[in-house]
Amino acid sequence: MGAFSRPGDFFIADCPVRLAVEIFSDKWSIVVIKALGSGPRRHGELRAFIGGISSKVLTQTLRRLQHHGLVRRQAFAEAPPRVEYALTELGQSALEPVSVLSRWAEQNGEAVLAAQESDDALAVR
Repeated sequence: MGAFSRPGDFFIADCPVRLAVEIFSDKWSIVVIKALGSGPRRHGELRAFIGGISSKVLTQTLRRLQHHGLVRRQAFAEAPPRVEYALTELGQSALEPVSVLSRWAEQNGEAVLAAQESDDALAVR
């Protein structure tokens, strides 16, 4: 069974799976990681690239990812000041699972939308 001695041990409080769920369950974390996968970007570039994210939410997401060690913030001593965000080595390692989830979404997105529409139709009755 690997690192866990019994089925269900992955639900224990200090389990790495719970940490991964905490990091990746945020709506924007995966999107930001994917956006930084092609290289460092400034805040405004990220916001424009992602679309649909407010400046405040992007800042919060970047701070969370930085806190978890996935994103590095680099401020340059220039006029005007410049700040770039990039994936750390740990963040780079997250690109593979993010890509797997992205592929799953691409392959199954229509089925999920159909299920949602069907469920919504039943709820209206």
